[in-house]
Amino acid sequence: MSVTVTERAPEESPLPRIPAEGHHRDVNGGWLRPAVFGAMDGLVSNLALMTGVVGGAASSGTVILTGLAGLAAGACSMAAGEYTSVASQRELVEAEIEAERIELPRNPSGELAELAELYVSRGVEPALAHEVARQLSRDPLQALEIHAREELGIDPHDLPSPLVAAFSSFGCFALGALLPLLPYLLGATSLLPALLLAVLGLFLCGAVVARVTARSWWFSGMRQLVLGGAAAGVTYLLGYLIGGHVG
Repeated sequence: MSVTVTERAPEESPLPRIPAEGHHRDVNGGWLRPAVFGAMDGLVSNLALMTGVVGGAASSGTVILTGLAGLAAGACSMAAGEYTSVASQRELVEAEIEAERIELPRNPSGELAELAELYVSRGVEPALAHEVARQLSRDPLQALEIHAREELGIDPHDLPSPLVAAFSSFGCFALGALLPLLPYLLGATSLLPALLLAVLGLFLCGAVVARVTARSWWFSGMRQLVLGGAAAGVTYLLGYLIGGHVG
């Protein structure tokens, strides 16, 4: 007598299927955010500076000189400020890591308990949290890295470079500041070509920023266009009102 075994089809789960999770936006912005904002800063500041001079009825030569001075001064200022800021941040982080490196062998039980408490505060059972902390603390280098990540929120192997920050800020700012100046360097004698190129640049910068935000590209582009246009309008008006008296 033969017995036929039939396989049962797997029962459908009463819970809805959750689709595979796609890629998230880069919430930190990576390199894109500082690069775009650096270029945008250069574009807005130099455009506003140049429109202010044009509002005061300055010659094309004066506008070019003003634009070049604004580009150089702004780019150097951005580079110096970014270098100082990132260098100070890195030095502070390195000092905190060094303090942690000294404390680990000096007070191993206290550091282990501190790490275990962190895991307990995140919902891990105390016994398991202590065992995880004990195993992770076997290797001194691994223990230092874990304490830096968990307590300080930093990665010792991924500290920012002051030189990279300075050069990137200099380059991005200079590129943005060059945009409204370019028509004058190519022979333009009126503000209109510079304004048209700046309008395009402002909109594109705002649209690119939308890659790291939840806004649509056209909204971000128009928002940046309005803000940059407002800055240029204010300086033009000031140049127009004050230029004659200063001259």
